[in-house]
Amino acid sequence: MVTYDALPWVEQALESVRGVETVVVDHGSSDETVAFVRERFPEVEVVVQENKGLAAGWNAGIARTRGRYVLLLNSDAWLDDGALDALVAYADSQPRAAVVAPRLRYPDGRLQRSVRGFPTLWRIATEYLFLRRLAPRSRAFNAFYAGGFDHDRECAAEWIMGAVWLVRRAAIEEVGPADEGFFLFSEETDWAYRFHEAGWEVRFFPGAGATHVYGGSHQGRLFAENVKSQLRFLRKHRGEGYARYAGWIIRAGLLLRGRPL
Repeated sequence: MVTYDALPWVEQALESVRGVETVVVDHGSSDETVAFVRERFPEVEVVVQENKGLAAGWNAGIARTRGRYVLLLNSDAWLDDGALDALVAYADSQPRAAVVAPRLRYPDGRLQRSVRGFPTLWRIATEYLFLRRLAPRSRAFNAFYAGGFDHDRECAAEWIMGAVWLVRRAAIEEVGPADEGFFLFSEETDWAYRFHEAGWEVRFFPGAGATHVYGGSHQGRLFAENVKSQLRFLRKHRGEGYARYAGWIIRAGLLLRGRPL
């Protein structure tokens, strides 16, 4: 778990995984998160380091664990009873799964759609130019958000929102750690892409559930960072020209919204 001013949710998050080896990597909390974790959860290893981004925090925590799987858990997310065991059992039944992720819900109980598609020019256009609103359930217009998928059945996905990820250590050892060039956002997209490129799968498993505040860990502050990370992903995997076209589409969309980047 990577924390940054996580006091509103960290107790629920850590209680949901109590009893297993746990590492918290704190990135400069100013709200007494570190002191609280050390007092309330003395069995948890706490690492305090400079904030170099979520991927760097993940990598630091993973390096201090020993299991054949690693659970990456947002500080604003917590597992249902029995969910961790269910995720592990499912991963054991899917030997090519690098990542297994549960069904997420908002704190009020509503489904949180977490299955995603990799960014492409078309998918960016459907998002930033409002095209997906023309047909909210259409796969063609909502492929980035897995349009039409009800999140009630297991499936292989392109990538899944990284609030709760069970990751196979053997897959990490093959493809390498998370790319620390991503500060926040798209680090899980990039990792999933690399897992796919190496022949692994990313799988959604609704037989395990979790609650996720969504945006709680960064209070929705980093829209520009999200766009920057999307473009970095495209530059890395599709080339400079592709990313440039995507940037033009995003800027056009922001102009329509009256929101400069």
